[in-house]
Order: sequence, then structure tokens, then C-alpha cells
Amino acid sequence: MSLFSLIAALLLEQFRPLGNRAKLNRLFIRYANTLERHLNAGEKRHGILAWSLAVVPPVLALLAASMALSAISPLLAWGLNIGVLYVTIGFKSFTREAGDVAAALRQPEGGLAQARAVLERWNGRAAGDYTEGDVAKVAVEQTFLCAYRQLFGTAVWFVIFGAAGAMLYYASSILAHKWGEQDEEEFGRFGSFAAKAFEVLDWAPLRFTALSFAVMGDFEDAVYCWRNQALQWAQEGAGILLSSAAGALGVRLGGPLPADGTVEFRSELGLGDEPDADYIDSAIGLVWRTLVLWLVLLLLLTLARWSGV
Repeated sequence: MSLFSLIAALLLEQFRPLGNRAKLNRLFIRYANTLERHLNAGEKRHGILAWSLAVVPPVLALLAASMALSAISPLLAWGLNIGVLYVTIGFKSFTREAGDVAAALRQPEGGLAQARAVLERWNGRAAGDYTEGDVAKVAVEQTFLCAYRQLFGTAVWFVIFGAAGAMLYYASSILAHKWGEQDEEEFGRFGSFAAKAFEVLDWAPLRFTALSFAVMGDFEDAVYCWRNQALQWAQEGAGILLSSAAGALGVRLGGPLPADGTVEFRSELGLGDEPDADYIDSAIGLVWRTLVLWLVLLLLLTLARWSGV
């Protein structure tokens, strides 16, 4: 059922993308803000309690609903799975944004300014000083990161635990970004558990995604970059994902970026050419090929289960 739920949700999202996903995210963030205001005393144990109150109730509710609906009708359980995936994945949204950046860069006049505006709306960071190469580079990086966060990571936990697993990953991802990335000197250790919990959830799916990028691209370069460059990135998980993807695609990512009148120094990832609009399209293509690979593997597992192997 996992295979058919994923396919149905992906098709639904492609043809009728969820327009109010950001609103749903804000509702959960508002709830998280309430927990933070009432429970954050700067200690790790308070963060554990807040994380549990934010994540456990919806996960248990979905688990109970899945079991109840499965007992009544498999079709009802299937509908629940599709609905949860429809809310928690965002494949169409990031491929559309990436495509808009590439299209803007190809415009003969005013394209760079438009591409910067699209990129700023997409990743929430100022891009007014970016060159065309900077815009293309960040767009490629953002494509791979969003592909993992909004598709592959969620898909792994959905296959393992169904709708409850998708919600577990979705909620944990938001809390890790909101609480786990805060400076402990100002925020205390409240967010340390959220960061650690997501790191545990992320460990296997992230590496399997990086391996899949390697398989569907230049395998030797992807493995080389993964082994030699990933640990140089500020965040190990993102370093693994981006280094493998850059090697698989044959493109250079990372490197310095202008940031508010200064320069943000980042390690270089990948081998080959500097990115441009064509490489943004290539990144989207690699994500699509990886998705097809996963669906084929899931189909084989489903057939094996049905045949009793």
C-alpha cells in the first residue's frame, strides 16, 4: 500500500499542488511557539517535554486512526495515507521554484534581478549581491536540500511507519529547524533534544538518498566527493547530501557567497563545471531519476511481499 499511496499523493500534488501548505506549517509553528513560551527555561529536560507534547500526540493520533481505518476498510486507510503525504511532501513546490530561477536566468534582460527575487522568496535569504553563478549555485543546492527534506526523508519514514512516520519526520524537521538551530548562549539547551532527535531520524534516510544520487549520476565522482568533502561542510548531513549530489552531477557547489556586505566562506563541493541555468534543470532531472529509482525499488519490495519471498 505504501507504493500506491506515494504514487497517488505525488500525482495529486503534481496536478493539484497544495496552496496552503505554508499556512499549515504556520499553524504547527504557532503551537510550537506556545509550548516554547510556557516551557522554555533553558534546560534540556524542558526541551524534551516540549518536543514530546508537539510530536507525540499527532503521531499517536495518526497511528490509532490508521489502525482503526485498516480494520474498517483498507481503502479508508489508503485515503488517510494519501492525505497525510499530500500535506507533508512538497515535490511540486521546490521543482517549480527551481524551474522559475532557471527560466529567469535565461531571460536576455532583467533576468538576474528576477532570478534573485525568486531565490530570495524560495530560501528566505538576501540575494541582492549574487552573480548569475551564485544564483545558479544556490538554486542547485536548494533543489537537493528541498528534495531530501520535502520528499525523500518523509518517504522513508512513511514506508517504515505509514502516515504516523511521515508526521513524525515532518514535525521533527520543523522543530529541529526552529529550536535545534538556535544559539545555546541565548536560547539555552532547550533545543538540543530537538536537534538530536532529528539527527537520529535523519541518519539512514540521508545517506540512502546520497547513495541514490550517486547511483543515478556519476557514481565514482559522487563517492569521491562524499568521502573527501562532506566533513568539510559546516553541517555534516547537508555536506553528505550536497557533496554526493555535486559529484553525481559533475558540478561545483559551495564556495564563498556575498552576504550583507561581507563574504560567507564555505567549503567547495563537487567536481567539474561552475553551475548555470542548465545545471538547475539537471539537478531537477537527477531528483526525478532518483524518485523513479525509489519507486522501482518499492515496487520490487511490494511484489516480493505479495509473492511471499
